[in-house]
Amino acid sequence: MTIKPAPEANAAAPPMPAAPVRPARRRRRVMVAATSVAAAGGVSIGLVAATAGSGQTGGPAAGHAAAAATAPVTYRTLTSQQQVNGTLGYSGSYSIVNRAAGTLTALPSPGQVVHQGQVLYRIDTSPVVLLYGSTPAYRALTEGESGPDVRNLKADLVALGDATRASLNLSSDYFGAATAAAVKELQESLDVHRTGTLALGQVVFIPGPIRVTAVTPTRGTLAQPGAAVLQGTSTSREVTVSLDAALQGDVKAGDQVTITLPNQRTTQGTVASVSKVATTGSSGSSAGGSSSGSSSGSSSGSSSGSSSGSSSGSSSGSSQSATVQVTITLRDPAATGTLDQAPVQVAIITATAPHVLTVPTTALLAQPGGGYGVEVIGPKNSRKVLRVSVGLFDDAQGLVQVSGPGLHAGQQVVVPAAP
Repeated sequence: MTIKPAPEANAAAPPMPAAPVRPARRRRRVMVAATSVAAAGGVSIGLVAATAGSGQTGGPAAGHAAAAATAPVTYRTLTSQQQVNGTLGYSGSYSIVNRAAGTLTALPSPGQVVHQGQVLYRIDTSPVVLLYGSTPAYRALTEGESGPDVRNLKADLVALGDATRASLNLSSDYFGAATAAAVKELQESLDVHRTGTLALGQVVFIPGPIRVTAVTPTRGTLAQPGAAVLQGTSTSREVTVSLDAALQGDVKAGDQVTITLPNQRTTQGTVASVSKVATTGSSGSSAGGSSSGSSSGSSSGSSSGSSSGSSSGSSSGSSQSATVQVTITLRDPAATGTLDQAPVQVAIITATAPHVLTVPTTALLAQPGGGYGVEVIGPKNSRKVLRVSVGLFDDAQGLVQVSGPGLHAGQQVVVPAAP
């Protein structure tokens, strides 16, 4: 009988057929463009969202979770901003009109700043002095006169140290003996004849210091009574914005702004006023409607405190949209230097959402049927898409206000990985 040897215990078993390898399923994140409107600020911004798969939860995905970029859910204050172009300059506009006859023997230089009690220019070597006041000088000031110009004068005499509050009753607009005595003190400090009377043309009243921007005549020419001698502005810095009239309701006095200067540095400001009257500019050969400009402040001598100009006519050019003027004051005027009529960028904060849950705008996932969700990373790299309601969009920070069941600060949400 033939005996067959027994198989060895350690002999390799015949190989089993290999199961087909199925690639790991990965959820598709399809990038789509969406437009969202900030609920509180009404400012439209563009955002990029992504749609997730239909599954709401998922287990660990080896390799995929490690490659995903995440960002934390945080509490912070968001703001909605309106980005506009602006012009940095000085407030007010004054045209100084001469009221005396003679030869112009001294004139200021453009850029020069003249303060209360200082000489603006000279006629036949006699000084024409700047005084502060809202009423233009229109007559000689002498004992026995009354009026708002006298009240201006008395306040100036006290401010310059030529009189005391005790000697001059600042609530009265009467030019008495005490005022005449104080005028003599002023004249002595200016080294002119002490008469106690100010002739028309000897002083100029404007509300504050003047920064000279242009000088019309030249030294040595005859001073023409009633003619402008120089133009200027106040020394207060401001930014003006020609805002699209359609956005007028989004901006109001008191709104905070961030101003980007030509050197790319930023400084803060506050909206002081928003004009209620829209103007229409034009491009082309002439204006298609009308345009006007006005300047605030009072001028000198008998000059008016404002200047305005207008133009109108038919046009073959294309007219621009209507705009309203927005005036912005500066929190730190010194930070803007001395630039005049310089272009700046203005970010006006039109809405604020304090201490709210936020995620990066790019974390939003557009959901089937509308709305948004965020993909939250859970324990052991598990994932879950939570539906959220969106609020204010902060374009400057790239964040959005969100809320929804199960969402809290400290969680990590998936965002598109950096390229």
